[in-house]
Amino acid sequence: MESNLAQHFRRDEEAFIETATDLINEASEEYRPVLTHFLNPRQVFILTTIVNGNDNVKMQPYGGYPGAELNRVLIYPEYFEPKKTDFEVTLFEIIYPTKFADLHHSQVLGTLANIGVDREVIGDIITDGERWQFFVETGITSYFENQVDQIGKIKVHLTPKENSEAVEPLNEWEEEGATLSSIRLDSIVATAFHLSRHRSKALVEAGKVRVNWAESNKPDYELAIADIVSIRGFGRIKLISLDGQTKKEKTRVTLAVLRK
Repeated sequence: MESNLAQHFRRDEEAFIETATDLINEASEEYRPVLTHFLNPRQVFILTTIVNGNDNVKMQPYGGYPGAELNRVLIYPEYFEPKKTDFEVTLFEIIYPTKFADLHHSQVLGTLANIGVDREVIGDIITDGERWQFFVETGITSYFENQVDQIGKIKVHLTPKENSEAVEPLNEWEEEGATLSSIRLDSIVATAFHLSRHRSKALVEAGKVRVNWAESNKPDYELAIADIVSIRGFGRIKLISLDGQTKKEKTRVTLAVLRK
């Protein structure tokens, strides 16, 4: 990986940058489209940055519906015109006794993540408050149909749907500005959920905080644009933008916060 590229990102992102660079080179050198697994917003941001520095390829994300959080990305030469089917994203609806049972995001994700597949083949899990749906890579749809017949103690079955039949997901993200002494993980958690720095640090150290779906127990971990932070029992945070410094050298940021 080129050092001038690496300096723009964190050390723990080097493996993804190398993978992304390989995919870009493959699309460029073989002059054909290359499709990724589902990527989180930070990974899409990184990939976009790298592709923008390459004149031979373009890219387009698609997660099955407008505003998807997790997206497959198609990297392709200029001659290619992507179609939705090129992204190989399939929508499932979870059929369950809605009058007698309630599903929760954690239950659905827990079931899907424990059937022997990698997390990166699963896209967004969405609900309108009653109906539950999720997106997967098209190549393994039959495996999901065969493996998932129960979520928790609730009997279910999966029905494939057209992506155009995706429900309008509940969206209670609130965008807000903040001024921080630093963009450390514990600082942003404390600010977003109005906690003391001591409390937020304890949450991080206790393993109750994830950054981009990976556990992070370092309170001083520095966040970056497009990171998503999940705090067990509290909700989630997106770092939308870094908006410059104040005269007292504090950092202005824009956050989106989803409170439980």
